[in-house]
Amino acid sequence: MSDPQVTSRTAGTLGGRKQIALLVLCAQLFLDSMDVSLMGVALPELKDDLGLSAEELQWIISGYAVAYGGFLLLGGRAADLFGRRRMFFWGTAVFAVASLAGGFVSDGTLLIASRVIKGVAAAFIAPAALSIIMTTFKEGPERNRAVGIFSLTGASGYAAGLVLSGVLTELNWRLTFFVPFVIAALVLAAVRYAVSPDPERAGERPGFDAFGAVTATGGVLLLVFALTRAPEVGWGSATTVLSLVASVALLVAFVIIQNRRAEPLVQLSIFRSRTLSTANVVGLTWACATIGWQFVALLHLQQVLDYSALGAGAAIVPMAAAILVTVNVTPRVINRFGLRVPAVAGLLLQGLGILLFLRADESSNYVTVLLPALILHGIGNGLSFPSFNVAGVSGVADEQQGLATSLIQSALQLGGGLGVAVAAAVLATGGDEGGLASYHRAFLAVGLFSLAGALAAALGLGPARTPDPDGAADAPDASGASGGPSGASGASGGPNGASGATGARKGTADGSDPAVLEREGA
Repeated sequence: MSDPQVTSRTAGTLGGRKQIALLVLCAQLFLDSMDVSLMGVALPELKDDLGLSAEELQWIISGYAVAYGGFLLLGGRAADLFGRRRMFFWGTAVFAVASLAGGFVSDGTLLIASRVIKGVAAAFIAPAALSIIMTTFKEGPERNRAVGIFSLTGASGYAAGLVLSGVLTELNWRLTFFVPFVIAALVLAAVRYAVSPDPERAGERPGFDAFGAVTATGGVLLLVFALTRAPEVGWGSATTVLSLVASVALLVAFVIIQNRRAEPLVQLSIFRSRTLSTANVVGLTWACATIGWQFVALLHLQQVLDYSALGAGAAIVPMAAAILVTVNVTPRVINRFGLRVPAVAGLLLQGLGILLFLRADESSNYVTVLLPALILHGIGNGLSFPSFNVAGVSGVADEQQGLATSLIQSALQLGGGLGVAVAAAVLATGGDEGGLASYHRAFLAVGLFSLAGALAAALGLGPARTPDPDGAADAPDASGASGGPSGASGASGGPNGASGATGARKGTADGSDPAVLEREGA
């Protein structure tokens, strides 16, 4: 007679090992989240030490983000087909090797290649990680608590990356590659003990849409390439025109492939939901503004205001703190007022924080000029992020929750890559004038993305809900939806793309649940 605990191993990790499994999964998510922001402060050092161009600096950020977002859907599919632990293990192994290699190379092209490979690896790690949590912890308070911890880890990783980047770069920029290698190696050593083996799969495996992932990712990469090369070679040059044409052709091919395959990466009919479609547009513009601003601001602090790497990292601490505080308050705001109010207000505050950098000059005072902008940006960032993430999975059938989750995360990563590309292109148009004026134009460009997102949210996320006399609101439940800008949320897995939506519940077409919901503690 078999032990029921032994047979339950196929559903996840056993007994006391659950907590070890959660620790291992959170450590890797922390690393993935941290890697989104870790390179920001190091860019000027990379430029000086390796002689990198502005275009190559941009690719260090965009290459990771676009590869991450482009392969995220494929990563989630691979976890389902080939095993969650298997994908998590090998993804982490590739991530570790690419980190180690990046720390040793002294060539810009090889450095960019290591970042792209890390992005692809992260796209396979993140969906597997949250999927392991979903199958390890029982539905209800136990799972909510695990997802809540997972969510906070992601938010903390992004904030830590902003700060730690300055500390590591002050010592040696290569540590921004070696430290992630050490963390990934420790995770790799623990995963086989902490996480139960994948169950044997019976029957024939469903299709694997690699062509869909390649065409989508290739199309976006060519678009980013065209945006960054155009200021140097001209918008009418053969390089720019051919790159744009090829980008459009690949993206059209992606749509055709998805329409014709029996088991596509993306069931395009899901975009018939106005709320889901709006959430993806808002997520794209939010990431364009957030990551684009990060790229410009950290260069501005060091190259215009002459901050050291450590000083630039420390200057970002108040914004990181504002994000962490706000994302933990926002679920209550969503539950009371619905999705539109916090999404629009957050994006407007974020945009205002970015545009306040237009006041900065070569001698700006940190406390009176930069600090208010950073705090406003952080509050807006933390207020808007959970809102459109919940919207992205509201009103979606249970069997499509994983797809909806992966779509919003792909939008965030791809938006980050595009935002950096646009910011770099605007910076490159400075010509002989250069200097401060170029940075101001770049801040204006990424700030406009945030305002565009606010407009989309106002038009597409539906009206705010009126609180009832008891203080409850007819709004979607946002428990567990407090992941940070690069962290997982219970609803969405965060920009790091873990699939599975436990925080947001099935709702109506405008993104609000028809019932008055009580938050569950995560």
